[in-house]
Amino acid sequence: MNCIIIDDETTARLITSQLCSQIPSLKIMAEFSNAIQAIKYLNQNEVDLIFLDIHMPDFTGFDFIQTLKNPPKIILTTSDSNFAIEAFEYDCIVDYLVKPIMLSRFEKAIKKVESAVTESTKSKAKEISEDTSSNDLYINIDRRLIKIDIPSIYLIEAKGDYINVKTENRNYTVHSTLKKIEEKLPKELFLKVHRSYIINIKRIIDIEDNSVLIKKDVIPVSRSNRPELMQRLNLL
Repeated sequence: MNCIIIDDETTARLITSQLCSQIPSLKIMAEFSNAIQAIKYLNQNEVDLIFLDIHMPDFTGFDFIQTLKNPPKIILTTSDSNFAIEAFEYDCIVDYLVKPIMLSRFEKAIKKVESAVTESTKSKAKEISEDTSSNDLYINIDRRLIKIDIPSIYLIEAKGDYINVKTENRNYTVHSTLKKIEEKLPKELFLKVHRSYIINIKRIIDIEDNSVLIKKDVIPVSRSNRPELMQRLNLL
């Protein structure tokens, strides 16, 4: 993990640096005697962990944290034990170390950080996976599963026992029903405007009377579905 140390005391920075040298996974990228210098550094560099003193000239440690839009993990290092409760109101603060800091206690704090980073990574991976899967639709054509990017679909038309799925790149004819595919589409994007048609409302070019234009397709809008369509549009 890439780290920086922020502490106005030279000796304190040296001790923290020596403790970090005992942990192979830690790499000290820079040290700062005040928060202003650290902010300038973080505007151009990313780090995984900050060792931060609370009491410093001009800026307190808490003032510093509030300047960061997306703070990394933070371990507070301080001689003052009175701010522990306040410290843990910040999600980014993983531990609170009171000077003098023993190696065993320091190692415990680093394990907390590593655990927090692992959980954060898993959470982000899950969000990406869920987001990706929610944008995908698989259709069965000639015993092959073909993935379609859902937002690329602009029109779905029912034709007997089949549906025609039209996308930006190509069209697909699938043995299915309009009702079945409607259940798999995000409601914020798609709307059934007729018993035979589902449209991507973001792709509407023009609306006239009881029809909409999408690409070169003129799609009828049933009288019963028109009120919902008009409600979903961002009308001026």
